Amino acid sequence: MPMPNQKMNIKKLVKKDVAALRAYSAVEIPCRIKLDANESPYGFDEALKAAALLKTNRYPDPEAKALKKILAREMRVRPENILQGNGSDELIYYLIATFGGPVLYPVPTFSMYGIIAQAFGEEKLEVSLDEAYDLDAAAMLTAVKRQKPKLIFLSTPNNPTGNCFSSERILPLLEAARGIVVVDEAYQPFASDRGFLPLLKDYKNLVIMRTLSKIGLAGLRFGYMIASPEIIGEVNKVRLPFNVNALSQAVALAALKDRKRLKASIRQIVTERDRLFSAMEEIPGITPFPSEANFILFRVAGPDRVYKALLRQGILVRNIQDAVKGSLRVTVGTPDENTAFLRALGKIQKSGRQEQA
Repeated sequence: MPMPNQKMNIKKLVKKDVAALRAYSAVEIPCRIKLDANESPYGFDEALKAAALLKTNRYPDPEAKALKKILAREMRVRPENILQGNGSDELIYYLIATFGGPVLYPVPTFSMYGIIAQAFGEEKLEVSLDEAYDLDAAAMLTAVKRQKPKLIFLSTPNNPTGNCFSSERILPLLEAARGIVVVDEAYQPFASDRGFLPLLKDYKNLVIMRTLSKIGLAGLRFGYMIASPEIIGEVNKVRLPFNVNALSQAVALAALKDRKRLKASIRQIVTERDRLFSAMEEIPGITPFPSEANFILFRVAGPDRVYKALLRQGILVRNIQDAVKGSLRVTVGTPDENTAFLRALGKIQKSGRQEQA
């Protein structure tokens, strides 16, 4: 009888690009007020009732037809222009699987562009943002012309900086690119502009990504991309069958029908974001950056100290020093949560100044 091979070195079997990766950190940290993950503080519990009629022994609609229909009406496109995903992450995976690399994106930005590109063994082209966290237009165009990326990912509003990239810097990229330009509009509902959807008919190589995760449905993991039927058809070849489960489809459909509540929650978040920004500007030693998203990036002396001090008071924010030196990121919460955060941050800063005196 053969003996089990206990001496096998699994790491030697792993692709070099994957072995060099560090897994995306999504650790759950116990806290009283959770302001770290860019989630909405408002959910749609009533929409869960839509799941009561589901038949668990049947596969979900593989095309998510009902969801596509309501999204198409909202976006003023045809259902054939939409492809559903198990969150935006899955769509990024499909796009890179379909078109390959090189993959170009600015930094700092959403880390999954680089993680997934590396997992596929594709070349990553990273171009630093300028001092205002806008696209470095000259450097991006140079990369496009010299290295001819198959995919360009642009998150606008950008995570973690919160700002929208200038349209006058994106349009030349769309015109110069010989590959696909993906404008990731995960945070667009909170932005003051309409986004790039109106340009879809003018640029054959434009793909727009949206998600329901930031507007109160993060638990469903539902994202979608909008593009020409030709692009949708090609990406659909690598899409896993039944990739969006029946529960997510049913609850998302019910929530999207409640447009009044959805829009009210978005308005409330924007109002609170502006209040939070103004109040943070008044706290000595805190430099918040203007945001078009549902979070605020802010610079502070001793970010590790401030992060830990907030956590000791039960308030969890995101420490993003690896991406933006000397900075933390706070998600906009409910009015009470935001007030508690501001009060704690003010006390921490005051205590820090007294210790230095």
